[in-house]
Amino acid sequence: MKHSSMETPELGSSNLRLGMYDEEFKRFNWTLLVIELLLVGIGIFNLMSATAVQDKSLGLYKNQLLWFGIGLGLTALVLLPHYSILSRTAYFLYFANLVLLVAVLLVGKSSLGAKRWIGFGGFRLQPSEFMKLSVVICLAKYFESDRTLEGYGFKDLLLPGLLVAIPAGLIIVQPDLGTALIILATFATMMLFLKVRTKTLLVIGLCAAIALPMVYKVGLKPYQRQRLISFLNPNADPKGSGYNSIQSMIAVGSGQLTGKGYKKGTQSQLNFLPEHHTDFIFSVFSEEWGFIGSLTLLFLYMGLLINGLSVAYQSHDKFGLLLSLGIVTIFFWHIIVNMGMVMGLLPIVGVPLPFLSYGGSSLLTSILCIAILTNVANKKFMF
Repeated sequence: MKHSSMETPELGSSNLRLGMYDEEFKRFNWTLLVIELLLVGIGIFNLMSATAVQDKSLGLYKNQLLWFGIGLGLTALVLLPHYSILSRTAYFLYFANLVLLVAVLLVGKSSLGAKRWIGFGGFRLQPSEFMKLSVVICLAKYFESDRTLEGYGFKDLLLPGLLVAIPAGLIIVQPDLGTALIILATFATMMLFLKVRTKTLLVIGLCAAIALPMVYKVGLKPYQRQRLISFLNPNADPKGSGYNSIQSMIAVGSGQLTGKGYKKGTQSQLNFLPEHHTDFIFSVFSEEWGFIGSLTLLFLYMGLLINGLSVAYQSHDKFGLLLSLGIVTIFFWHIIVNMGMVMGLLPIVGVPLPFLSYGGSSLLTSILCIAILTNVANKKFMF
């Protein structure tokens, strides 16, 4: 059967498009997705151990698997369009998350003295987790077309500072000091990368030094102030404010070189270690797998950070660069703060460890971050 000249170009165009898709798939950067799968696998495996005693009926690891499945579906959706769509919707995403933060204070669900969640049927979302990513997208949008050779002055940072301060303030009120600090640390890191004038840094540092005593007295809850005090000397109140830190350090140290073995950690299995499925999940891992296992986990996180920085460095535009840098910064501060607090090197502020700590919103945010980084990495191979 012969085809007319009108049909030939269509067939040629279709074959060309299929060839382009095939080439994109062959050159697709899978590194970050593979690291994510490894970390999620370790996280589920570790969560099963952490909740083996008190969670026989609840099955928290099953909930985590469900959230991971939702995350995989969102990953596919995020990878389809070009990441520049985030630039066009940056402010919408920011204000939508801001509305959710206000809704948390009005109709949110309380747990352990904090109001951080919004309920949807059987699900609970924590908007503050998604706000971290929204702030990064918003800042990347704000600075993508703004160029300065001399560095940013104090006035230049007022508006972006306000964009960060408003959600950080709403999150502190919940109260959720850890997430607020992550947002502020991410903003500070991005600003240092963008080059801030020395005089401006000095002014900001002076303002922070003046404000800290007021924040300590007025902004922090009594139990938060006690946590800071017990960080300096946890043995001063070993059965009270210093208990979490002491038990966590015992768990980490008792793992020694090779660990006690899977589901054989006494601190977690005998419930000496509090919140061992969320904030102190690394303590469980360290006790069971020891220094060697912890070092392996650190190498995986290091691989994630290095690959993320490589994506930022190779990005073709400023928005992609700042977006990737901000996401890497979120992961960096989460890892540093969480591991630091469980080893007694930093105050306990309630920051989850990416991909390991139990929590649907935290896991979903981390998965979205990896999906966006992968999208940026494969920009030139995508339509």
